[in-house]
Amino acid sequence: MTAPLLDLALARRIELAEAHAAVNCAKAAEQLAPGPAAAVEPIAGGFAIYCGANSPVTQAVGLGLNGAVSDEDFHRLQEFYRSRNETVRVETCPLADASLIRHFGEHHYRVTEFTNVMALPLNGSGPSHRAAEDRPPGVTIQRIGEGEIDLWTLTVSQGFSEHFPVTQEMLGIMRMFALPSNVECYLARVDGAVAGGATLALREGVAGLFGASTLPAFRNRGIQTALLRERLARAAAENCDLAVCLAQPGSTSQRNILRHGFSALYTRVKFERAWS
Repeated sequence: MTAPLLDLALARRIELAEAHAAVNCAKAAEQLAPGPAAAVEPIAGGFAIYCGANSPVTQAVGLGLNGAVSDEDFHRLQEFYRSRNETVRVETCPLADASLIRHFGEHHYRVTEFTNVMALPLNGSGPSHRAAEDRPPGVTIQRIGEGEIDLWTLTVSQGFSEHFPVTQEMLGIMRMFALPSNVECYLARVDGAVAGGATLALREGVAGLFGASTLPAFRNRGIQTALLRERLARAAAENCDLAVCLAQPGSTSQRNILRHGFSALYTRVKFERAWS
């Protein structure tokens, strides 16, 4: 399948879908623990999000894609996190305005992470969307029902925690990801036994695929592929025209995603500044 052509409009669409997913997580965090912990502020065309100290959602996304980032914008970004005694972390698209990169240099930010944004055009056809027909024997995929969120949260957390124990903090983070109204959570079972789970976020034609993990006892049995195909089929049914997921460059996750027709569209760079 032909890779999408990257331009500013497409980059803005993808980054804002990601940003709004984070904003929804912040709103969910307020539901889970009412109080002053979660906060969101629109800045420079994107959002600064705070969901607690060192949360993976506590960062800014989508900045600089609507034009120049002013000194005032950058000051508000820094103050948003400094007032909470939190490191400034900014996921930065390579198509962001050059003024944003200039601010990073002038204020002594450092690069701490690279993430590939992987994309797949959806047209409702093709082998990637034949979800049920291609599942391994005994494998079923279902969207979680009422009362299953705890099971989903524990399953996905355990899939990510092969070498360390599941913590209450991790369970809280996964629950926060699952709560927004535009998010769908799926469980995979093998012969009735829970084997893994994954998440799908739908926003304005963009399907975000994230939060997929398999329990160690069920790995190498096609669970991840089945979860991926189920979510792609669901996204196509909802008239999404683009599926997006994230992967570390050169990782096993990236190799697996590429095998299913995704392309590496661009590489995000995370810039950080800690307060001494």
